[in-house]
Amino acid sequence: MPIVSATAAQPGAERPASLPRHVAIIMDGNGRWARKRHLPRVEGHRAGAESAKVIIRAAGELGIEYLTLYAFSTENWSRPKTEVNTLMRYLVHYLKRETPDLNRNNVRLEAIGQIERLPESVRKQLETSRQTLSMNTGLTLILALSYSGRSELVEAVQQIARKVEARELKPAEISEQTISDHLYTHRWPDPDLLIRTSGEMRVSNFLLWQISYTEFVVTQTLWPEFRRPQLVEALEEYARRHRRYGGL
Repeated sequence: MPIVSATAAQPGAERPASLPRHVAIIMDGNGRWARKRHLPRVEGHRAGAESAKVIIRAAGELGIEYLTLYAFSTENWSRPKTEVNTLMRYLVHYLKRETPDLNRNNVRLEAIGQIERLPESVRKQLETSRQTLSMNTGLTLILALSYSGRSELVEAVQQIARKVEARELKPAEISEQTISDHLYTHRWPDPDLLIRTSGEMRVSNFLLWQISYTEFVVTQTLWPEFRRPQLVEALEEYARRHRRYGGL
């Protein structure tokens, strides 16, 4: 069921109704990809960065408005220090290398998570890239870095509690929208489609509030092997779904 084409991203082109506005991806399988090839785990991360580059470009060309990539969780801090340090260096290198190309492709960059926990070098480059791309109007790329869905909810509850304590908000006025308005993602729509690579059947503490009615597509493909054809296949699977939101 072909649903997308490069024309979807052209000015004035009609956006297919079956195309999700917001796609989120749990990029899983870098380590397994490297292990299968008897390579160090860091080589899997390097290969995974290439997949990210391809998918970001493809998403923009296909007309997706928002793409959230689960790049580094708070749980990932518990990995060996050498691996974490290498990942942080890769992130700085990737942002420096790819920002000009992202700019040419009209991509806007945002980040969610406990950004303050990232090394200073990462935070500086992230802000530099974000500022460089801030005026772009195409795909919004959202990197989840040092991210935890539970921590996001805790922070939202703390912010709301402070407003109640300051008598800026009454407990009876707290609604689902109140909580949504205090999440990292309050500026963007919830994901329509969540893709998880490598076949694992779990959400791994990712966007726990936001994915309450998100469609899931799980693929056995390891992230370093996930490219445009696999993305299109996931979008076509999404197009075959009927989203009922609890109704009939």
